[in-house]
Order: sequence, then C-alpha cells, then structure tokens
Amino acid sequence: MNETMVCAVGRVATQPVYREMASGPSARFRMAVTARYWDREKNMWTDGHTNFFTVWANRQLATNTAASLTVGEPVIVQGRLKVRTDVREGQSWTSADIDAVAIGHDLAWGTSAFRRAGKSEPASASTQPEPNWETSPGGSPDLIPDPMDATAQQPPEAAALT
Repeated sequence: MNETMVCAVGRVATQPVYREMASGPSARFRMAVTARYWDREKNMWTDGHTNFFTVWANRQLATNTAASLTVGEPVIVQGRLKVRTDVREGQSWTSADIDAVAIGHDLAWGTSAFRRAGKSEPASASTQPEPNWETSPGGSPDLIPDPMDATAQQPPEAAALT
C-alpha cells in the first residue's frame, strides 16, 4: 500500500532477458534515463546525468516485453521503485529496480503498431448473454429517462450475438 510508484521515460539499454520461472514468465532489461536541460550559455539542449534502472516484468507483461523491445528504443515504464544496497567484494553498491506494471513505446519519437497477444478464450464466455443495462433485476429502471430524448420513448431493440 505504501509503495513508491514511478513513471520513467528513457531508452532500452540492454536486450530484454526472458526466463520461464516456476512462478511464471519473467523478463528484465536495463533502462537509461537521461535528464536534458536548456543551456542558455550555449543556446542548445544539453544532456544531464544518466540514471540506469533494471526493469522487471512478470507474467504476460514479460512475454510481451521480450517480443516487443530492442536496444535503443524509447520507452515509458510505470511501476514500483525498489532501491537496494549490497556489499560486494567489500564495496557498497546501490541499485534501483522498477517492478513494472506497464511498459510501452514512447510515441513522441516514432510510431508503434499494437498487436493483441494470442490468448485462448474460455468457450463459455461467448455463450453468455449481454446484461440488460436499462433495467435492474427487479424490473424498475436504473436510469430515469430524459423526457426530451426521443430515443428514450422507443422500446429497446434486440441485438444478435455473433
């Protein structure tokens, strides 16, 4: 509940590594986020400090990440920030990880074509009728019709499911 959610805009720094784990698919990649600022003396944009994050994706997000991202592409990542400090060979190391909730291409730099991932639907999902949104289960209207709306006076038409 008290998590630090971040939205990072940067570029893919390493090729995503995909692994099938016992808990499900997992993918990770490094992301470079470079601050840019307007240098008034040079009258041009200048790169500032670059931060690197390890982005972790799980389940379907991991599968789609591995299939969609390559090094150098601009991305936007939203997720939970995790900062870790380790001691390796006597030196203290600090790393920042993002446990991703959403990952996408940054369309400010180019175009992207969305393709829905292949997923099998349960057979019963297509046989269930659409709920009737105009009346409640007791038969009384959920919404009061607008008397000025001519379509509200017409009976609802039957819709065919295909």
